[in-house]
Amino acid sequence: MTAAQPSSDKVTADFWFDPLCPWAWMTSRWMLEVEKVRPVQVRWHVMSLGVLNEDKLDQLPEEYRENMLPGGPAWGPVRVVTAAKEEHGEEILGDLYTALGTRIHNQGEGVTKEGVAAALEEVGLPASLLDHWDSLRYDKELRASHKDGIDRVGQEVGTPVISVPGPDGTEIAFFGPVVTPAPQGEEAARLWDGTLAVASVPGFFELKRTRTKGPDFSNL
Repeated sequence: MTAAQPSSDKVTADFWFDPLCPWAWMTSRWMLEVEKVRPVQVRWHVMSLGVLNEDKLDQLPEEYRENMLPGGPAWGPVRVVTAAKEEHGEEILGDLYTALGTRIHNQGEGVTKEGVAAALEEVGLPASLLDHWDSLRYDKELRASHKDGIDRVGQEVGTPVISVPGPDGTEIAFFGPVVTPAPQGEEAARLWDGTLAVASVPGFFELKRTRTKGPDFSNL
């Protein structure tokens, strides 16, 4: 199958994200490109770097630890996104993530209540969802969604997590890929095909090299 000839039978790729993470954002933009060049449909889910790191705060670098503390930037956005999902349906997650990530990462605004409020307005969601920034109301659902993703790959990873059905019906799940800038066109298709090829091998766990640059948003 070539990039120009996708099948009409689409495979669901479940994607767990935290809007705070620039690497997950980069991978998510690649996945949107994969949707164009392969028979894939992304289904979005929330995970939380705050939840992931809450039991190891004393092991984190100081600047990163500040983000993960209760009330820090790692908690407000995912709580708002989870509330949006619970009150307005999971179908809103993709558009809301795009609106949030564009402001946080592409436009360099970082995590602010003003930016989240603007993202809610952009996708037609009520401003009252911002009230969940410090609310514990949907933390049970947030933690359940996080656990669903992380249980598929193990604790020693971060965001994103991707899960797809394999050719024999078994699940293929993995963290990443970590890549910058987000591949496009045929390059996006090759990375997808290669990622599935290695992830589908029983007993395959890791392929890694040292990152030599930070996230590059120039082509987004």
